[in-house]
Amino acid sequence: MKLSILIPVFNEERTIEKLLKKVISAPIRGWRKEIVVVDDCSTDKTHKILAALTQKYKFKLIKHGMNTGKGGAVKTALKYATGDIVLTQDADLEYDPKDYKILLSAYGFKNPVVYGSRNLGATNRGYLICYLCGRCLTLLNNLLYGSSITDINTGYKLFRADIIKNANLQVDGFDFCHEITAKVLRSGYKIKEVPINYYPRSYSEGKKVKVRDAILDLWTTIKYRFVK
Repeated sequence: MKLSILIPVFNEERTIEKLLKKVISAPIRGWRKEIVVVDDCSTDKTHKILAALTQKYKFKLIKHGMNTGKGGAVKTALKYATGDIVLTQDADLEYDPKDYKILLSAYGFKNPVVYGSRNLGATNRGYLICYLCGRCLTLLNNLLYGSSITDINTGYKLFRADIIKNANLQVDGFDFCHEITAKVLRSGYKIKEVPINYYPRSYSEGKKVKVRDAILDLWTTIKYRFVK
């Protein structure tokens, strides 16, 4: 059985090498590991660093000719992923690959979709406004789709490969989280959540989510309640 780890990257020259080393060394309970990195047209030294790392480590590297967004990079990565299950991994250091074992231990026939929640158990919190927006958007999702998840915007989402590949993903931005969640729930799958660690970074350190992203998240959550 193979785990495909999808890493969308944009301007992460300060973190990408350390993150990639963590992903490579993370224990995954006997699964074979495939790493697919999509450089979403970075304008800093990210691609140069990644190109050099391909000489040291085994991973697939794809470069976009223009910036699309997280969702666009995930869609590209899915085209190259050959694993039985698929996991999304942000390119910063907010999420710890050591938590893969927690996600994998929850995955199974009855739980083909597993999210790592930052709101289960005790962990760090980021900006208050980001936290509150996330909780409100999660609540809205639960009201619209009859679910009971706690963290719709988590960077750790694990799927049986056919579920995410057959979802016909459309959006290109951070609202990818809301589109895939909506489509998973509308398809009749339940989302299993497990607690994970979280190490939030500041905007000065490279955090990219903006107010406009929250507006798109809201629209996407409502839209896919009625549109396939």
